[in-house]
Amino acid sequence: MTAPRILTVRPEPGQYAWTFGGAAPLARIAPGTVLDLYTEDCFAGRVRSEKDLVSKVCEFPFLNPQTGPFHIEGAEPGDTVAVHFVSIEPARDWAASTTVPLFGALTSTHSTATLQTPLPERVWIWQLDRTRRTALFRAQDSDFRVELPLDPMHGTVGVAPANLEVRSALVPDAHGGNMDTPEMRAGVTCYLGVNVEGALLSLGDGHARQGEGETCGVAVECAMNTVVVVDLLKDVATPWPRLESDTHIISTGSARPLEDAFRISQLDLVQWLVRDYGFSELDAYQFATQAVESPLANVCDTNYTCVAKLRKEWLPARETYRGVHARLRETALPLPR
Repeated sequence: MTAPRILTVRPEPGQYAWTFGGAAPLARIAPGTVLDLYTEDCFAGRVRSEKDLVSKVCEFPFLNPQTGPFHIEGAEPGDTVAVHFVSIEPARDWAASTTVPLFGALTSTHSTATLQTPLPERVWIWQLDRTRRTALFRAQDSDFRVELPLDPMHGTVGVAPANLEVRSALVPDAHGGNMDTPEMRAGVTCYLGVNVEGALLSLGDGHARQGEGETCGVAVECAMNTVVVVDLLKDVATPWPRLESDTHIISTGSARPLEDAFRISQLDLVQWLVRDYGFSELDAYQFATQAVESPLANVCDTNYTCVAKLRKEWLPARETYRGVHARLRETALPLPR
C-alpha cells in the first residue's frame, strides 16, 4: 500500500481564515491526503490570563480563526468530503473560558433583548495535564477545585457555503461551521456536502472539553495539534453535516429556533436511514423515534445546533458512504497521534 501524502501546516498569524467562503485556499490537496495541522483557539491566543478580557484583547469579528481553507482536487457540488479525525491533542498546557456580555444561553442577548444588566465579563484559565488527561477547574468565588477528564474536540469544521455566500466562522449551518458538538472528536469521520469547486475545507475552534449545549457560550478553549485524513466521495450528496463513529451514525441540524434545529437533525437522520439502510420513510420515522439519542451541541451561537444519533448495532448490516469510515480508520492506524 502506498503511504498517504502528509501535509503539515502551521499557519502564520496572517494566514488564518475568519469565514467559510470568500477566503483564498491555503493549499491544494488530493483526496487521501493527511493534514497535520495546528489550530489556534477561538480567541486567536489572546486570552492568556484572568486579566485578558475578551472585550479588551479581541477585536470583533476576528474571532474563531480557522486553519485553511484547503482546495480538494476534484471536489464539485453534489460530492461529499469525508474528514476523519485521527488525533486531536491540546497544543498548550492551559486553556481559557470566559463569560462575554450579551452572549450565552442564560443571559440577555442582542436578539433576546431585555432590561437586565448584562452578566459581568470574567476569564477562567484551565490548567491541562496532557499526560494525565485532565483539565483543572478552579472556582473564582470559593476554594472549590476539581479535575475533569480531557475530551478534545473541534467546535468548527466546514466547507464553503452554497450560492456565493460568505459566512462568519462563528455561524453553523448546512455547510458545517461552528457546530460545537462534542461528537467531533478523534476516531470520528465527518461528512460535508460540497457546494463549490474544491469544497474549501477549514477547521479550528479546539475545545479541551465541552458540556452539551455550551451553555455560557464558551468551552474550554485551546490551541490544538490535529491530524485528519481527507477523502472525497463523488456523486454522493450530504444535505447537512453528518458524522460516523465506530458505534453511531450522527446527523446535525443548525437553525433558530431550537425546535427547527432539532427537526432538521431528526429529519436528516430519517432520510439517511431511507437512503442507505433500506427503511421506508414511515418505518424510519418510527424506528428513529424509539431509538434516537438527541444531545444538544450548542444553544448559544448565531444558529443553534442539535444532534441526532443512532447505534450502529441496531441497524441493518448495510454499508454507508461506501465504507469510507472503516477505510480511513485503517489508514489512520500507522499515523502519528
